[in-house]
Amino acid sequence: MLSHDGVRLELLDCRHEADLVQACQDGNLWELLYTSAPSPDKVHEYIATAHAMTDRVAFAVIDETTGHAIGSTSYHDILPHCLRLEIGYTWYAKSYWRTRVNTACKFLLMRYAFEVLSYQTVALRTSSLNARSQAAIERLGVKKDGIIRNQRTTQDGIICDTVMYSITADEWPNVKHNLQQKMQQHQGQHD
Repeated sequence: MLSHDGVRLELLDCRHEADLVQACQDGNLWELLYTSAPSPDKVHEYIATAHAMTDRVAFAVIDETTGHAIGSTSYHDILPHCLRLEIGYTWYAKSYWRTRVNTACKFLLMRYAFEVLSYQTVALRTSSLNARSQAAIERLGVKKDGIIRNQRTTQDGIICDTVMYSITADEWPNVKHNLQQKMQQHQGQHD
């Protein structure tokens, strides 16, 4: 369990199912072309799939002020032999967009990856169609690696590009400082 600034990450399991059903309905997230959020009737399957993946560790994102799960995020594409992993499968109830939650989650996951697990690279990816996600990732201060053309298919079957970002262990102190400043700006923001 990781916790900071009123946000807690717990290993995702079935006890989070009812909260996540509510969270994905906040904004009808499953209807967005580029999201990994499940539809309400697929949350159980989403949790089971996350557990079945051997290169993914999924977390429920908990708002500590309410005690409810408000979304999910994961480590994935974990490559222990080259000390690289990605952060993704991230979604939050719409009412938590542009709040402290995303910054706190990325801070917790990056800090754990670099300072506890001693990984050398943490990567993030998003759809080229998801300008909101690209802007959020860029606000974290990570570097854009490039675009992988025609690498993903949306829920509607549209083939699109993937935008890749990463941060190395050498860059972590500056990104950490940037994230800490952003969290201070959001201090006390709970909605």
